[in-house]
Amino acid sequence: MAKFSIVSYLKEVNNEWMHKVSWPTWSELQNSAIVVSVASLLIAIVVYLMDVSFSTILERFYGLF
Repeated sequence: MAKFSIVSYLKEVNNEWMHKVSWPTWSELQNSAIVVSVASLLIAIVVYLMDVSFSTILERFYGLF
């Protein structure tokens, strides 16, 4: 059974973070934030329109009875 060492684990984690992970630049982060914001807004608008249309359809349907 391999011996588990927290110190060696933390050293490996630090090594991976510093040398193997590619961190985005500030400009890339800003662009990603804009894309996410616009996509979220569009999805919210679509969901709102679906909600309003289904409410209208159901109100008219129930109004028949």
